[in-house]
Amino acid sequence: MLQKEVKVLLLSLLVTSGILGIGIWLFLPQISSMTGVKNSVNNQVKNNNNQSKISIEERISFGEKIFSPGEASQLKKDGVKAIANKNYEQAIAKFTASLKVKPNDPEALIYLNNARIGTNKNYTIVATVPLGNNPNTGLEILRGIAQAQNEINSNEKINGVYLKVGIANDDDNPEISKQIATNLVKNPEVLGTVCCNTSDATLTAGTVYNSGELVAISPISTSVKITNFSPYIFRTVPSDFIAARTLANYMVKNLNKKKAAVFYNSQSGYSQSLKSEFVSSMLLEGGEISKEFDLSKADFSAASSLKQATEQGAQVLMLAADTGTLDKALQVVQVNQKRLTLLGGDDVYTLKTLEIGREQAVGMVLAVPWHIQGNPKSDFPKTSRKLWGGDVSWRTALAYDATKAFIAALATDPTRSGIQKTLVSPRFSAPGAAGEIRFLPSGDRNTSVQLVKIVPGNRSRAGYDFEPISPSN
Repeated sequence: MLQKEVKVLLLSLLVTSGILGIGIWLFLPQISSMTGVKNSVNNQVKNNNNQSKISIEERISFGEKIFSPGEASQLKKDGVKAIANKNYEQAIAKFTASLKVKPNDPEALIYLNNARIGTNKNYTIVATVPLGNNPNTGLEILRGIAQAQNEINSNEKINGVYLKVGIANDDDNPEISKQIATNLVKNPEVLGTVCCNTSDATLTAGTVYNSGELVAISPISTSVKITNFSPYIFRTVPSDFIAARTLANYMVKNLNKKKAAVFYNSQSGYSQSLKSEFVSSMLLEGGEISKEFDLSKADFSAASSLKQATEQGAQVLMLAADTGTLDKALQVVQVNQKRLTLLGGDDVYTLKTLEIGREQAVGMVLAVPWHIQGNPKSDFPKTSRKLWGGDVSWRTALAYDATKAFIAALATDPTRSGIQKTLVSPRFSAPGAAGEIRFLPSGDRNTSVQLVKIVPGNRSRAGYDFEPISPSN
């Protein structure tokens, strides 16, 4: 049996290599609805080695530096040079021309809006994103922020005042995030931050934002440790507690299954959080966990892990993988051959899962923060598609919501303390991509998660899609 599983795994890996080659060729010029093409390994290693050599000042820009990966066009370079020289009219012309060539560049759109502000009065926020080593996620976040900034500055503004946006590149390094936070706290012009990508970075930088009394809103960090962490830390993404409870409830009540094996990464705060919450939720639902498998172990084997899970009576495989262990989780999907039911968290919610999992992933149910078809009444999917030329991800939607929350708070009281008091008020609400934005006293968003299922389809162009599951299903 084990030899058969290994053969299946080897075959799947060969197929995967071909699929990925085709996928990269097809999707390179487009915005992926879930993720994009990664930097080369060599560039990533180079970036990691140089992280400590870059000063914090060099990591923050309001238009004077380019952080996006790849070679920038001459138009964009000229725009950056012009804005650095305070030649705003020239900067406007160059960034406008640059966006005509590459309309899905959020960095250029943010800089264009900053150039349009010039020396006019503005309220300033800064986005901390991992453009150095996780550029696709960074760009997804920036698209949401850029869209919100572009909308407000193109219309009524914030009581007549422009919104200015800075970009800080933290390379997903918690220590760098902390140093950036120290810099921003000391800058009186900065009234808030959209920070950060990972939960570890949010918690580390959050200590500085807390002591400096500067509000930070994370669109992505889901760890339960962030709940009640600080009165200055908020998030527009549901916590792992909500995602885990929803998955456990669906497994027991809708799937009528009570025994699961969990796959997670012990080195990831997010993965540990989701795993722990799922284990607790299963107990509350009357279910049980048969076995836990650590994807980060060097000797991890998808085939032997699945064999153990099956022998111990598991009916469901819960993939609480993070981005770094997604490949191993997808090996589990391939070896499973659709025998045991699959569940997963939001880091499995990627185009890569569709491309590699393919038929073996059909039927997998994921708990995600937002789906582009989840709210038929929302105008955001249409407006974002028109602006960026394609479907956007949940990271874009929730970064948009974080910025909209800041805009609404700034309209009420444009001070650091005023923003914090406004966001914690039970009367606060703002319209967002994922519905109304409200916060609990804990800093968590008062919202639910969306369950999606993998089905055959053509929306993603991978032959398979994520389809929303209605609450009654």
